[in-house]
Amino acid sequence: MPEPPPDLAAERRRWREFPRERPREIEPAGPGQESVWDYPRPPRVEPVRERLRVEHAGVSLADTTRGLRVLETASPPVYYLPRDDVRSELFVPSEHVTFCEWKGLARHWSLRMPGRERADVAWSYPEPDREYELIRDAFAFYAGRVDACWVGEERVRPQAGSYYGGWITSKIRGPWKGSPGSAAW
Repeated sequence: MPEPPPDLAAERRRWREFPRERPREIEPAGPGQESVWDYPRPPRVEPVRERLRVEHAGVSLADTTRGLRVLETASPPVYYLPRDDVRSELFVPSEHVTFCEWKGLARHWSLRMPGRERADVAWSYPEPDREYELIRDAFAFYAGRVDACWVGEERVRPQAGSYYGGWITSKIRGPWKGSPGSAAW
């Protein structure tokens, strides 16, 4: 894995203390729906009851009934699929590394299929912070970088922006981070 930023503790403090604001227009959640503004900070990890699937170019990349999701204020859920339920032979480590002030350093993965290479379609936490041990080595996928991701029978929409990887379903109400003007959320 590439080298982490020189002072992770300072970077963690900076992001945890970043002044946050709520948008003026928050969509109300109806029966059976969830508002991203009711999700906690720091984030929470919880099991997923529905089947999770990821597909690209007619190939099943991942399929599980043992998924987890991470819920964090202002973002759609990020789904983590156990490595054992991912076709990991189709992925190679990327040089791209990101940092989460809660979970730690994430390694990114590129998809390598004959004639179909896609950079940084997934990420994982090989050494997550203690509170997020449940997601160690599980894969999270950017829904906009593969052909389709599914929660149960619902095809998800990707969270806007190049950094966030939340999966948007009809049960989730926003607005959420990633769109223009949301940097302070």
